[in-house]
Amino acid sequence: MRFTKMHGLGNDYVYVNCFEEEVENPVELAQIISDRHFGVGSDGLILIGPSQKADVKMRIFNADGSEAEMCGNGIRCVAKYTYEHGLAQAGGSFAVPGQQSYPASLNIETAKGILTVGLIIDQSDTVQKVCVKMGQPILTPKDIPVNLTGEKIVDEPIEILGQELSMTCISMGNPHAIFFCDDVGSIELEKVGPAVENHELFPNRINAHFVQVENPTSFTMRTWERGSGITMACGTGACACCVAAVLTGRAEQVCTAHLPGGEMDLNWCREDNCVYMTGPAVEVFEGIWPIR
Repeated sequence: MRFTKMHGLGNDYVYVNCFEEEVENPVELAQIISDRHFGVGSDGLILIGPSQKADVKMRIFNADGSEAEMCGNGIRCVAKYTYEHGLAQAGGSFAVPGQQSYPASLNIETAKGILTVGLIIDQSDTVQKVCVKMGQPILTPKDIPVNLTGEKIVDEPIEILGQELSMTCISMGNPHAIFFCDDVGSIELEKVGPAVENHELFPNRINAHFVQVENPTSFTMRTWERGSGITMACGTGACACCVAAVLTGRAEQVCTAHLPGGEMDLNWCREDNCVYMTGPAVEVFEGIWPIR
């Protein structure tokens, strides 16, 4: 089975072109191939296949084999792969309302729905960056889901490992819990991350993010991803952190997220209430995985 290793800001996945390859058991394959000692090594497995509704369809499986609804860094890589490997023809222009316009676009089917992406292509016809229209943030607890009542969860107290923290919860097609702090580097993420992910408030588990806001247009974040652990970046998580920072009065709607793997530009657009995420996508290498 041929595969391609790609990453967005260090958030790395193994990608399989299901136009040409067949994956019979993606749950098992994700666990084996993601192992960083005995496999290829990745945060998970992403399948790129035909779609009846869009240019291509993507499915995401975390390193533990669980299937995720969305992956912001992953969809940028899917867009790059689709364009550069000729799986679909890029469509017309794509624009962020009142902001930048992109001359080429693709539609990608996800478990969240169909998302539109704009491509930044250099003179060698290589995709350097991708802007994704991530859709409107979901704030209602039952739709995130979180076992709390009310219209939204903003600066809600929660006890984690005997300590009371202040939490904001948002879904960008997958669930996120955001915690603002003064020093993101001091957080023992390997301890607190699993405790948040598996807390009884979250019926589908949750992604945990700790955020330090430097100024109204810049913040630094660290992530514990549901099913994958500590990762270098989380695209949907960065979008959720942008929304949370705006809701709590800490940041403006256009800002930059600084992640361990690099920078991501974010825009919670006032015109359509959608979050736009722009960042790089990199193809690392191709290989052949033995089918056992």
